[in-house]
Amino acid sequence: MSNEASGLAEVPGGGRLTDRIGIGVLTRVVPRDLIDEVLAETGRREKRSRLLPAHVVVYFVMAMAVFRDGYEEVMRRLTGGLAFMRAWQQDWAVPTTGAICQARGRLGEAPLKALFERVAAPLAVAGTPGAWLGARRLMAIDGVKLDVPDTPANVAGFGRPGGLTRRPFPQLQVIGLGECGTHAVVAAEIGTVSVGEREIAARLAPALEPGMLVIADRGFFSFGFWRDCLVTGADLLFRVASGLKLPVTRALPDGSYLSVIASHKVRGSRFQVPLAVAGDPRNATHIPVRVIEYTVTGDTGSQKPETFRLVTTILDPDDVAAIELAAAYQQRWEYEIALKEIETQMLEPGSGLRSKSPELVRQELWGLLLAHFAIRSLMAEAAASAGLDPDRLSFMRSINVVRRQVTDQAAFSPRTARTRHHHGDQGNPRKNQ
Repeated sequence: MSNEASGLAEVPGGGRLTDRIGIGVLTRVVPRDLIDEVLAETGRREKRSRLLPAHVVVYFVMAMAVFRDGYEEVMRRLTGGLAFMRAWQQDWAVPTTGAICQARGRLGEAPLKALFERVAAPLAVAGTPGAWLGARRLMAIDGVKLDVPDTPANVAGFGRPGGLTRRPFPQLQVIGLGECGTHAVVAAEIGTVSVGEREIAARLAPALEPGMLVIADRGFFSFGFWRDCLVTGADLLFRVASGLKLPVTRALPDGSYLSVIASHKVRGSRFQVPLAVAGDPRNATHIPVRVIEYTVTGDTGSQKPETFRLVTTILDPDDVAAIELAAAYQQRWEYEIALKEIETQMLEPGSGLRSKSPELVRQELWGLLLAHFAIRSLMAEAAASAGLDPDRLSFMRSINVVRRQVTDQAAFSPRTARTRHHHGDQGNPRKNQ
């Protein structure tokens, strides 16, 4: 079978594109200087020398997402390349699992969360296939539920899933904002399964920016969330329930129409504060939207047709036609694929997070998101260098390459090295972008 037929992209000169991925994947995207800065900001910088300094524990938590072995084996893999770089003290021994757990407890959640917030940013450049609708960057909001170990602390902190399909393990819920074209998760919020995904998603609004077109499924729509997202300056494209009343105020030539969504608190009242006259958009009770309706049928015609109703802040059909918005909505699936990469390829099917207390579960989750972003950022860069769509690269193959190569490119020492090699100051990746 050819590489093209198998979905593996080739680069000029031979070899698969994903062979470029894996060189310093952790330290390249999350440099040591940035870790030291965040450790100081979060009050986790050590006051005395330890066998496991905080910056090593940070890389270890990220490596837990790359290697699914036991703690000691993960640490052994992570530090295996240090002797090669002469950045290794020969008397340093791999710590025990108990020592690593204690070091993770000292580190806590805050540094990993702060690192993700500093590092994660959209990756698509001008011309990245599938990443843009005109000048608007395609983004999506969606979530995933992950199993955590069945310990009393985790049950108390996260609870067990309810409903008809009870799962044996407690779960946490993660709602994230992702870039459709590159599968990069750029913001995330953690909640329990007892909290609605819309309520968790409301905390993502500050991550939205002008120039984005943010796509979401019907479970995320509410007047309040729409209004909060609208205030950010981002454009919105949400699917809404078929029962939502959307009166036609003006039919448009492309088959879409203008309507108004209203706060449920004033629907039965004559009192209205239209968006156009509200001094603060957050005080508006009625907001104009454009509605696009279309029907999707299966390729064979055997499936029941499904009707989609979308609402958007893009009111002018001359700006973006209805058919373009309908096609853009389908890009939301690309972000769902990114969540599946985390759920079933990094964690592997049937497994979940491994930490036994809520704070360490959250710490591990941020490390997982950092590792996924690191891999996706290098995949996006490799694809851009070859002029290819990032979708053509295999994430599974990429993470396997990283698993083979990350130890050979270690760029940090577990203790102060006798010989230090300078690799350049990359600074804050978000600022560099």
